[in-house]
Amino acid sequence: MTRHYFGTDGIRGRVFDGKITPEIALKVGLAAGNLLSRGDHRHKVIIGKDTRRSCYMLEASLGAGFSAAGMDVLYTGPMPTPAIARLVTSLKCDAGVMISASHNPHYDNGLKFFGPDGYKIADTLETEIERLLQNESAELYTGDPATIGHVARDDEVRGRYIEYIKATIPDHISFEGLKIVLDCANGAGYKVAPTALEELGAEVIPLGVSPNGLNINDKCGSTYPEAMCQKVIDEKAHIGIALDGDADRVIICDEEGRIIDGDKIIAYLASKWKAAGKLKSNTIVTTVMSNKALELYLNENGLCLKRSKVGDRNVLKDMLALGSNIGGEQSGHIIFTDHAKTGDGLLAGIQIIHQLLENKQTCSEIYEIFTPLPQRLTNIKYGNKNPLQENRVQEFISLTEEELGAQGRLLIRESGTEPLIRILVEADTEHSVQQTSEKLASFIQEAIDDL
Repeated sequence: MTRHYFGTDGIRGRVFDGKITPEIALKVGLAAGNLLSRGDHRHKVIIGKDTRRSCYMLEASLGAGFSAAGMDVLYTGPMPTPAIARLVTSLKCDAGVMISASHNPHYDNGLKFFGPDGYKIADTLETEIERLLQNESAELYTGDPATIGHVARDDEVRGRYIEYIKATIPDHISFEGLKIVLDCANGAGYKVAPTALEELGAEVIPLGVSPNGLNINDKCGSTYPEAMCQKVIDEKAHIGIALDGDADRVIICDEEGRIIDGDKIIAYLASKWKAAGKLKSNTIVTTVMSNKALELYLNENGLCLKRSKVGDRNVLKDMLALGSNIGGEQSGHIIFTDHAKTGDGLLAGIQIIHQLLENKQTCSEIYEIFTPLPQRLTNIKYGNKNPLQENRVQEFISLTEEELGAQGRLLIRESGTEPLIRILVEADTEHSVQQTSEKLASFIQEAIDDL
């Protein structure tokens, strides 16, 4: 069956544009509620959201669907995606849903689903929900008025998540004396993240903590870390931490305002954990997007790199298979299987600070851990037809790969969350990267214009 609703990370799209509407959210709640209500116990779903204005609309429709399917509904208000994953198990829910489009602008939104074990639901269950959504004759209203689920809101559950985050730090570690610039992207972490860091003893200089429903990820957060970097310099802070809209990814900067991405974060933590005997596998899992310099650094330190498909759920799948307890993406999804079942930006930031304090280091030592090979990522929008399906485009890509040879790397793919073609070029010189990127972007754009 061709998927119309589900992509690489749940359902995502532009609000009111086919997939993200109140009507679809209602039907999704009904379908998922019917499929997840197994056994004779009272069933419950927890629903979190980020700060987009459309979240309030979708929350009501989604909750109505689950309630009509006979599931009790608990709304949390704005909460990070990893908090919802954690609370599913903590509150013994049958399912969890996060309403968010992550790092996307406010006009996009999406639905991420978690099962009773706190992991994102399996592809097979997504396919079953998809089948019901596409089947107009599907009978979804199977109960009677007496089985309608109870609906409630509990803003206090954020305290559970904050305490869980703090508990990952040993008692002898205090953040007292640290000055931290924290950019919450006007998103889901704007309440819990500053509170957690302050309760650990840090002085927090907050950015992106005034959401208005439309300014999420707007020139702030991990996608736009420049304001954080400048604030670190201005305030003479020790570190900058930038989350994205649903707080499942993180980008940091050092005391000089230099950006540190997920590759360097993973390299630093993996090396420190290995030295402390905390690393459970000699294999670190990242994605095909990670810089080759990370692979070389890990190899030099007796570690292997396993590359997975893009998406933190793919990283997690390989981590569990290999027994790895740290992995993630260059974009800042960092997964610690000892503590979480999905990427967690706040948790990653706190673990970085822990290791810096434990080893009496400054953040600049993470920045300097290795020098990335020149790399450029270019995004090109396309319409209804994917240009990568054209033979001439594939032939041009193959020729370009041959020209790059062993000194370069090329990755061209369709985004799983947006109508974009992502072009990643990696080579031994900036000139080669720029020249190759521009050539590929120009050819693919011409192909799009011809479609």
